[in-house]
Amino acid sequence: MEVRIDPTWKSALAAEWDKPYFVELTDFVRREYATATVYPPASQIFAAFDACPADRVKVVILGQDPYHGPGQANGLSFSVNDGVPLPRSLENIYRELRSDLGTEPPVSGNLMRWARQGVLMLNATLTVRAHTPTSHSRRGWEMLTDAAIRYLATQRSNIVFILWGSFARSKSEFIDPSRHCIITSAHPSPLSASRGFFGSRPFSKANEYLVSHGLTPIEW
Repeated sequence: MEVRIDPTWKSALAAEWDKPYFVELTDFVRREYATATVYPPASQIFAAFDACPADRVKVVILGQDPYHGPGQANGLSFSVNDGVPLPRSLENIYRELRSDLGTEPPVSGNLMRWARQGVLMLNATLTVRAHTPTSHSRRGWEMLTDAAIRYLATQRSNIVFILWGSFARSKSEFIDPSRHCIITSAHPSPLSASRGFFGSRPFSKANEYLVSHGLTPIEW
């Protein structure tokens, strides 16, 4: 199973690779890919890390689980491949983007354009069985992605953490608000978007913070 990960992240997470949990996780994930349909494609498991080097991260958008439908997950949180219909959460993200910045989002739901500008589109769990949400949760992925968040929180400064929903907000305990910007709201899911996601203006808030610290804003 060949995966790609940017060297900066390979180094930043070096302490994790030989830990017992990661060895067990690797064995589990290999078995799953060999015996079941699992998303994203194996080569894209670490796509979020590969597309956004650790030393270039400006913004973190944290999701929980990859999409579990055919052809959707591409390794970036909330993102789908070109040509794939927008999931409801991403529709709502685009709706808020339009309201916040007054710009028309692109037709494609592929968020690689954000990742290449320094937006780490990170799911807490990096793999999932087809049609089985959270099937790979609590297998060890969260320990690795928590380590990534802790690395950014302690080794970098002036990063914007966009935390949607209670699960993502729980990660704020790792983050010093005097050192970084934390933007929280309800999740963009149709079940919760009307309870505080719409009108939260995360995109303009993120850019205002970046500009105030001498950083180039994101072209959302």
